[in-house]
Amino acid sequence: MNIQNLNCLIDLHLHLDGSLPLHTVKELAEQQGITLQMTDGELKKKLSVPAGCRDLNEYLTKFEFPLTLMQTPEALEKCMHDLLTELEGQGVQYCEVRFAPQLHTQKGMSQNEVIEAVKAGLYSVAGVKPESIHAGIILCCMRGSDNGQQNKITVEEAARHLGSGVCAVDLAGAEALYPTEQYADLFAYAKQLRIPVTIHAGEAAGTESIRAAVAMGAARIGHGIRAAYDAETMELLKEHHITLELCPTSNLNTKVVDFIGQYPIRQLMDAGVAVTINTDNMTVSDTCIQHEYQLLADTFAFGDTQIKEFLYHAAEASFTTEDIKQLLKARITYTF
Repeated sequence: MNIQNLNCLIDLHLHLDGSLPLHTVKELAEQQGITLQMTDGELKKKLSVPAGCRDLNEYLTKFEFPLTLMQTPEALEKCMHDLLTELEGQGVQYCEVRFAPQLHTQKGMSQNEVIEAVKAGLYSVAGVKPESIHAGIILCCMRGSDNGQQNKITVEEAARHLGSGVCAVDLAGAEALYPTEQYADLFAYAKQLRIPVTIHAGEAAGTESIRAAVAMGAARIGHGIRAAYDAETMELLKEHHITLELCPTSNLNTKVVDFIGQYPIRQLMDAGVAVTINTDNMTVSDTCIQHEYQLLADTFAFGDTQIKEFLYHAAEASFTTEDIKQLLKARITYTF
């Protein structure tokens, strides 16, 4: 199977602000009167992590510049439109794009206005034609010390827009600095409002973060790679039917592993944990979904059987309607 020719790919873990196409950044800067005064190569360097990235905290600094460009409704609509257009061209049939509305209110927009702008970009591409890409929006609450009210608003906005573009809530940010269990009350509120939940855990922190996410009602876990080093945690994930959103290149960038041969994906698979393959941040990590699959296929000799399995897991774990899940699975079956 030629991965580059697949048209049934799924990306469940994709950050909007970390995945802006280069041309989008240039156009936004021009529209907002910002003179970049740099070559495309220099701009790419500004937006992407170096090979020597030290950890997640350094990785997160690459979001600062794109966020300055994403503070108006027009900019947000364009960002979503351009990203989905690019993904559609890469053979992605379904994706869930996540962002934190509270990070886009610097020029006076409310979180609701932020969400409406991104939804406008989504509906300009997704589902326009029968063969169009399908997409959902995940709203991220952010780890931090003084943003409790903003996080509560994010959860309430997720409930308001649920089923109308928005499909879930997430917890993102500096995991090692702000432990997952600190947000138990927030996600109890999300559960009360019947909002599906995915939580970043087991990336910069250990298995205690993963277990906390499970206790808080996560149906999926972003990254969760450190579960592979603990049999009890893997059994917990299997017991609760929780799917992991693995992001190999990103995990290399943040030094979860030192080289791809160390990536413990086989341990998870052998333990019966459902895993999916995702990009996390296409621009920050300089990757795409085809690259992620090719990297794993080349490293671990994965073939059609494993790739089909990853895609089926993604279709099954997607926060979408049963009709769309069946559509995704049908295309996967037809392709393989």
